[in-house]
Amino acid sequence: MQKKNYFPGAVVLSLVFLMFGFSTVKAQAEKKAEALEWHTDLMKVDELSRKSKKPIFAFFTGSDWCGWCIKLQNDVFAKPEFIEWAKKNVILLELDFPRRKQLSPELTQQNNSMQQAFNVSGYPAVWIFTTNKNNKEKKFTMDTYGSTGYPVGAEPGKEEVKFLEEVNKILNSKTPPAK
Repeated sequence: MQKKNYFPGAVVLSLVFLMFGFSTVKAQAEKKAEALEWHTDLMKVDELSRKSKKPIFAFFTGSDWCGWCIKLQNDVFAKPEFIEWAKKNVILLELDFPRRKQLSPELTQQNNSMQQAFNVSGYPAVWIFTTNKNNKEKKFTMDTYGSTGYPVGAEPGKEEVKFLEEVNKILNSKTPPAK
């Protein structure tokens, strides 16, 4: 009885897995490149907003417990239409209120202050605003455009369409202040 040599098949199979692995890594890198950049530091966002002359899009979320927040991220924020719109129109700020993960004391304090400033009592909540910085007193004032949340009543699978209509109305309803 002659022994079969499986070595060439194993080499081919290994090459196939290796090529699949490289294509998966490349696809993940491309997806990350087109992903949104969410900031958590209000000072950094203020600086970016001033440089770009774009308003701040603040997303109040309970990232690890709020079902509607997760749904908003999946149904709207992950869609190419929203990604393109956000990159062109706003600076993204995530203000998270998690239950299972610990934020730094500074970040917790910042997020709580923002929650109080905007009187946010439920999640998800989105506020669009610009800041005015008083360097002498080292304080901010907010010039709000408006707020929204999950696009209630949207056609299933088209939530981003209704959401973008709502945020565009908010942006177009107010003339941004001169910077």
